[in-house]
Amino acid sequence: MRILAIDPGNTESGYAVIDVATCRPWRVGKVSNDDLRATITNGSLLVGVNQVSIEMVASYGMAVGASVFETCVWIGRFFEVVYQDFNTDLVYRRDVKLHHCHSAKAKDANISQALIDRFASGVPNHGKGSKAAPGWFYGFKADIWQAYALAVLTADRVA
Repeated sequence: MRILAIDPGNTESGYAVIDVATCRPWRVGKVSNDDLRATITNGSLLVGVNQVSIEMVASYGMAVGASVFETCVWIGRFFEVVYQDFNTDLVYRRDVKLHHCHSAKAKDANISQALIDRFASGVPNHGKGSKAAPGWFYGFKADIWQAYALAVLTADRVA
């Protein structure tokens, strides 16, 4: 069983497909929203996937710009493609922070470090490895870390 997790953005989104039992990354990336939606629609990203989690935007009473609303539109577009065929969750960022760091004040770097401590503790290069010898986190950057953190939270909930 696999999980697809999406960290949506207004133009590009990070995604991670992981194995539920091991949390091992199967496919990860950051691509344009149009490309991600097309890859989901044609099914090539959904091989073996049983669960989809999409990070949801939350309102904390602060003014936001157009990019947040554009992200909301993309959340809906991704949800529309998967909700009828897969168990689909919308998960707030706060839940991801609490799960991995036990603090709602955690930053992206704290979450990444918690994942490194869990899956690549003591491994050189923070578990990224190299092209010749890829590590657990090979190819991870920016939004991919957050999509992976969402996927791990989902795996921990369904396991």
